[in-house]
Amino acid sequence: MPDNLAEWLIYLESQHPKSIALGLERVAEVKQQLHLYPDFPIITIGGTNGKGSVCAMLESILHAAGFSVGCYTSPHLLHYNERVRVNKNQASDEELCASFNAIEQVRGDIPLTYFEFGTLASMQCFISHKVDVAILEVGLGGRLDAVNVFDSECAVVTNVNIDHTDYLGDTREQIAFEKAGIYRKDKVAICADADIPQALCNHAKQIGTELWRIGSEFSFRMHQDQWDFKGKSSLRSSLPYPALHGAYQLNNASAVLAVLDALRDKLPVSMEAVRRGLTEVTLAGRFQLIPGRPQLILDVGHNPHAAQSLASNLAALPPCRHNYAVFAMLNDKDITGVVEALADYVDTWLLAGINAPRGAKAVELKQVLRQSGINGEILTFDTIADAVTYAYNAADENDRISAFGSFYTISEVMQARSLSIS
Repeated sequence: MPDNLAEWLIYLESQHPKSIALGLERVAEVKQQLHLYPDFPIITIGGTNGKGSVCAMLESILHAAGFSVGCYTSPHLLHYNERVRVNKNQASDEELCASFNAIEQVRGDIPLTYFEFGTLASMQCFISHKVDVAILEVGLGGRLDAVNVFDSECAVVTNVNIDHTDYLGDTREQIAFEKAGIYRKDKVAICADADIPQALCNHAKQIGTELWRIGSEFSFRMHQDQWDFKGKSSLRSSLPYPALHGAYQLNNASAVLAVLDALRDKLPVSMEAVRRGLTEVTLAGRFQLIPGRPQLILDVGHNPHAAQSLASNLAALPPCRHNYAVFAMLNDKDITGVVEALADYVDTWLLAGINAPRGAKAVELKQVLRQSGINGEILTFDTIADAVTYAYNAADENDRISAFGSFYTISEVMQARSLSIS
């Protein structure tokens, strides 16, 4: 057996012929062998974009309210341990290795993916720590995602947009059906997408869940420096804006407060805890502004909807002299859609390949940019670190550097700049 976490992660990647294998039968069988039957409420978070933000805000508020909180998210930026947290502390290498070893001892010849191993290990950690509540972020889709092997007390779909078409379908209605699979009979289901797909509503009705929709059962209203939330049976006024940047974060924050309303009997949360949780929340790589000059912005956005949100946020910033973009993506994503969303906010494109099986090469990105009508300066680099170095050498203190396109992109930028997960 592997001796340390690094060796375990290499081992896990080799235990299934596919990196993604949707379906619950295999993971459910191993879950049963491990006797993983949590006695605490589970909140499951799905959606195309915004899942990480909702998880982070829920974790921050519930922690501020004094609850012991387990939180499982993916992917990670710098270290695998980021994925599994208890009371906002990352799981230790030793704890993760022990969990992986326990899974290996019982699974027999059942093949599990890297993500499925991680999902089971996270629940082992949460049960051993006797948490009061666990927050689980869906990895892909929802209906057949490994986290869905655990029944939730409340489930959220943040929004539905086109992504992962090879697995989920190529229309919003098909994708919505897959994401709605995390909803449960006789439980409250949250949807924070104002343009709610009919397939999601139909599925909620068919299984007998109580669907709360933004703009209907819950809503928010913005003020100059505060905002109000109106739930189905509550009103929270004069709230501070979340510490996470971007106007779209109020959609995410509203979904969080709707969850708290739905679970108020099991997890009562005061206004003080809500305010503290919103102001103290942190999440690397989501329109993250790094202090210093030139200004550096990190955003993991990797699909057109996320890129449009990034574009809106960039438009709201004070103008700068020159905009540099450090850009790298995976080749199975909608690269054209991302480029077109951000074309007006980049003066110089600094392209690099991603050293991963699905990574697009810099020359491939350049071809897409030219086909999209980008006529500005485009430079290619062997590595993302080289692109970052060039940006800092070329930019002056009044310029802006934006890095986006993938979790891989932001991870390498953070390593190149010696940034840490705060």
